[in-house]
Amino acid sequence: MSHPFLRPAPLRFAAIVTMLAGSLMLAGCAAAVPLTPATNATDVACADVIVHLPSTVADQASRETNAQATGAWGDPAAVLLHCGVTVPAPTTLPCLNINGIDWIEDDSDAPTYRYTTYGRDPAIEIVIDSAAVSGSTALIDVANAVGYVPATSACVGAEDVQLPTDGATTAP
Repeated sequence: MSHPFLRPAPLRFAAIVTMLAGSLMLAGCAAAVPLTPATNATDVACADVIVHLPSTVADQASRETNAQATGAWGDPAAVLLHCGVTVPAPTTLPCLNINGIDWIEDDSDAPTYRYTTYGRDPAIEIVIDSAAVSGSTALIDVANAVGYVPATSACVGAEDVQLPTDGATTAP
């Protein structure tokens, strides 16, 4: 049996080109971002969100993920999205309205921030590494896609609560 590089020149050239092309293809492929799908990732509304996700978020290119109803941007991934997370109950955490989308902000793991849509079912969660990207820019960039899940309620704050005007109060 002859060695592959002892073949005639045209065959040897073809073998080298094939090996180089295979190496370049492997080098150009970033591994999929490993994520776990949310409990309600199979909700049909999540499919609408995922197909409308932008190709860049906060100037970070989108990445392939290995889980249904997820998205990721950046290398390393600085923005992660999960559609189908548990719909949040009323909370005392701050609620922001960005481009018509209400987001509950959880900064307990700063500089990693977790934003969850409020008043939408299924709920969508975005995890942002604020050391790498701007959280507000990321939320603006995904707003159009998130808007495919209709709002059923909105955030309210203490300023939205109507207090009795006649001086009467009720004890709990």
